[in-house]
Amino acid sequence: MDTFTPGLFAGKAAFVAGGTNGINLAIARGLAAAGARVTVIGRDPDRAAAAQAALGGPDTALGLSCDVREYDRVEAAFEQAEAAFGPIDIVVSGAAGNFFAPAFDMSARAFRVVVDIDLMGTFNVFRAAKAHLRPGEASLIAVSAPLADMPRPMQAHACAAKAGVNQLVRVLAMEWGRDGVRVNGISPGPIAGTKGLTLLGDEVAIQRFTDRLALPRLGSGEDIANAAIFLCSQAAGFITGTIIDCDGGLRLGDATMPAAVD
Repeated sequence: MDTFTPGLFAGKAAFVAGGTNGINLAIARGLAAAGARVTVIGRDPDRAAAAQAALGGPDTALGLSCDVREYDRVEAAFEQAEAAFGPIDIVVSGAAGNFFAPAFDMSARAFRVVVDIDLMGTFNVFRAAKAHLRPGEASLIAVSAPLADMPRPMQAHACAAKAGVNQLVRVLAMEWGRDGVRVNGISPGPIAGTKGLTLLGDEVAIQRFTDRLALPRLGSGEDIANAAIFLCSQAAGFITGTIIDCDGGLRLGDATMPAAVD
């Protein structure tokens, strides 16, 4: 990854929740490539260990097994991260869950699972992070989704959770800005190699969907990592409370539709 200066985040510490796989691991890789020492958390201890090794080993990375739904464990993870690398400069909250189900056929427990991971998890990560941030300068990022304001059938749980995440970003930006904390979000579009992409269907369905984008290709983890690096850099020093759409123009609509004829 050479989009940004390799030493951009030298001397800084980052914490990535959900950073043991997928988009969030790509973000962690990008931050590490830019010089940050990175702590990643995820529920699977084997993935946490593998991510630590992939990010450079114990001198520059820490991989911890942690469920974002459990506040005490998240708080303990931040304590370990600060003990290892010092005050935290960058926090990314990206743990998420999803599945297809019509609302009437979905149990209250199933609905709550997604809300607890996506929304409560983001609150837990940001709330626990606050006491460990470097005084006067820190950047927090929530990984959101187009579902936050683009309703979709069979996604009531995810739509509600991500809408909550976006509002949480805006409120925390207002409350914590005077402490030097910027809070933003990234809303990824269809990203190659992710579990979420499989919700679009088979390869033919995915290609049909992608062809309608203004930028007709799948995004990559590196695309999202670059957006995160921008938001955490001084180039974005006056940006807070914003959700960046990194989606190839998804929310613009179908780019292949002909213009209306008078």
